[in-house]
Amino acid sequence: MDAVDRLCSRYLLFLYLLISGSVHQTVSIGVGINYGQIANDLPSPTRVASLLRSINISRIKLYDADQNVLSAFLNSNVEFIIGIGNEIVGSMMDVTKAQAWLQQYVEPYIPNARITCITVGNEVYSSNDTTLMANLLPAMQSVYQALVSIGLDKQIKIDSVYSAIKAMGHTDVDVRISETGWPSKGDPSEFGATPENAAAYNGNLLQRISMNQGTPLMPSVPIDIHVFALFNENLKPGPTSERNYGLFYPDGTPVYNIGLKTGHLLGISNSPASNHV
Repeated sequence: MDAVDRLCSRYLLFLYLLISGSVHQTVSIGVGINYGQIANDLPSPTRVASLLRSINISRIKLYDADQNVLSAFLNSNVEFIIGIGNEIVGSMMDVTKAQAWLQQYVEPYIPNARITCITVGNEVYSSNDTTLMANLLPAMQSVYQALVSIGLDKQIKIDSVYSAIKAMGHTDVDVRISETGWPSKGDPSEFGATPENAAAYNGNLLQRISMNQGTPLMPSVPIDIHVFALFNENLKPGPTSERNYGLFYPDGTPVYNIGLKTGHLLGISNSPASNHV
């Protein structure tokens, strides 16, 4: 899915958030955030841990099972979603290999790291990879069986493809939005990618999370949401917007104001965001 498609797919949610209320002046809530690392200028995981503690971020989604990150958050109250990359989804159809992956990347951190969910694959149905699509459900089933075999199935949940499950007639599945956000900068053709729109989208999103509100269809059922993303990532391929979804610059200063508590990175004095270009 290219950046223009991403923007279009989020347009209705943007309008809903925009008209649903103004941004709180100070937001300090148990919000989730995506922690991507496709960059060469990011702070160490230990310093990221200090930043997230300072702004009360309590849930993190990784796109892998980075051992340095998990180690930096040992014995904290942060909940982690970790990911099985697309490149190994096929091998995860083998329960033995799925169990070996869990024993290497998950078991050593339990219970000192709060790993609560494992995603299998990323943006699978927008990849045009028919083999990956076919392997996804068997891999999810295999990973779940592996969790059962090592006694972690009650503690860790394998991420649901909600629309597909609903189409099969199942309506009692929790909805989890693993990533949603808005870019603060884009190419000339990406008209909506501005700091003002990003601030409106993410600010009102955080407000709705803080109010425990759900969707228009089920307003009384709060949704587990992870904001995309923690940092701008300067090595991501694609149009300019792909590198500008972050709430923060790599030095820990905010890209725009959305009412989060002022955060800080250990060893760095925050400078105004206007210094960044």
